[in-house]
Amino acid sequence: MANYCDPVTGICTPSSLQELSSIGTNEIADRQEIIYIGDPMCSWCWGISPSLIQLRDHFIPQKIAFRVVVGGLRPGGGEAWDDDMRNFLRHHWEQVESASGQRFGYDLLERDEFNYDTEPSCRAVVVARPMVKEKEMEFFEAIQRKFYVESQDPTELSFYESICKEFNIDFAAFSKGFESEASKKETMEEFQLNRRWGVSGYPTMVLLNNDKLHMIAHGFASFERMVEITEHWLSKSEV
Repeated sequence: MANYCDPVTGICTPSSLQELSSIGTNEIADRQEIIYIGDPMCSWCWGISPSLIQLRDHFIPQKIAFRVVVGGLRPGGGEAWDDDMRNFLRHHWEQVESASGQRFGYDLLERDEFNYDTEPSCRAVVVARPMVKEKEMEFFEAIQRKFYVESQDPTELSFYESICKEFNIDFAAFSKGFESEASKKETMEEFQLNRRWGVSGYPTMVLLNNDKLHMIAHGFASFERMVEITEHWLSKSEV
């Protein structure tokens, strides 16, 4: 595969983008915020998802914000859907399932054709963000579950109808946003942003503390470990 998912580090490495354009300079605000950089079609991101929701909730009493930046693991896809690809995915998903306890379905691997294009699922998160607000991570996870467990295709608009219903989102409004050029541009800007930050794999969690980014975890990590590292960086700001 053009992107490689490592069972030891728990990292999926993204494919390169064709073009990196300027997206402005106001990338980092003067605040404290946990930022999760991930992709709904990154298997280790599915593995770590419950721990990330725990992490977000753990720091709510401290009024530390939580933000999702979509990564862009394989925007455009295009890799051959052959036996090698399917066998790779089956073996890798079994590794993630064993390490994380997250359930996988494997019916997708029986399809004759599938384009592993992760841009649409990322775009869906971007479009839904203002509609779901603090439930963004739950929306992200709902996409993951429907893909990884139910083996449905996130590149199809109809995939999101039941998820929109679950989150009380008007599907017509979502559809209009999903198909707009503005949402495609905004999604690409987030892909570019995390690469400008030097993110080289997903999942990645960082703490924005005032004007600096501090690594919480690069790859699969436990809730307890992420809390420990986050509290370490927060304590540094109090000195």
